[in-house]
Amino acid sequence: MKKLVTIIALMMSLNAFTCSEDGSSGFIEENDMFIPVDAKNLGGITEEQFNDVITKIETIYSPIVSNMGGKLNIARKWTDGTVNANASRKFGGTWHVNMYGGLARHETITQDGFALVLCHELGHHLGGAPKVGNFLMKWASNEGQSDYFASLKCLRKAFLNDNNSEIVSAMTIPATLKKECTTTYKNKDEQNVCMRIGMAGMSVANLFASMRNASTPSFDTPDPKVVTTTDHAHPAYQCRLDTYFQGAICDISFNDDVSQKDETVATCHGANGHTKGLRPLCWFKPSK
Repeated sequence: MKKLVTIIALMMSLNAFTCSEDGSSGFIEENDMFIPVDAKNLGGITEEQFNDVITKIETIYSPIVSNMGGKLNIARKWTDGTVNANASRKFGGTWHVNMYGGLARHETITQDGFALVLCHELGHHLGGAPKVGNFLMKWASNEGQSDYFASLKCLRKAFLNDNNSEIVSAMTIPATLKKECTTTYKNKDEQNVCMRIGMAGMSVANLFASMRNASTPSFDTPDPKVVTTTDHAHPAYQCRLDTYFQGAICDISFNDDVSQKDETVATCHGANGHTKGLRPLCWFKPSK
């Protein structure tokens, strides 16, 4: 009887378990910035654009999540001024993502930047190894891997059927990004998607820099840090831009699924003979 009670208590705790990404924070480290829906002189994106981005990516990933045994729920919290986003999951239940209007209204955020944030949150659910958690539940891909998944897989699916040539023609593309994208891909649309992904990363990098009153990171100045063990927390913001950039120039197909256990599967990895598109060593320590 005592053993049965213990098992029931364990099952109840599992069903009640939720995790905001790594258990402590959201897309950005905890912050007290709040941009209300009626704030004046806003930048960012409109409510219509906010919903359009979510609908587009939700349409792609809802059936994928369903095939994996989950149910995707993306909460559209437009009126909430929180400048962040987060993901959570209950044992055997719904896979949650919360997207906040405060983040969307921040002056640095473009539609593509907002899409990257949503892809990052989906990456916690789908992004594969390396993962974080405890012995009861280890469902979440870590921060760096979620960033990598966003640019390696998710944004490519999201941008696939867009008029990427027209969209990119309206952007000022940094020389390094343009060079790497045009060198990596021979197909013009793939080049444009690569550049869009890089610029989405720059939108988010501008957000990180703005919140710290710091200089904007650059594609020309990769983070020189080399970790001795994989860092599961939020990498430094230059390191995060490096991750988006490398995901964009990894030429592995976005239709090849990553593994939830093996970091080498469907990714650019030194063990597979790749020399570019690798997860940056400023957060990632290859296990092979």
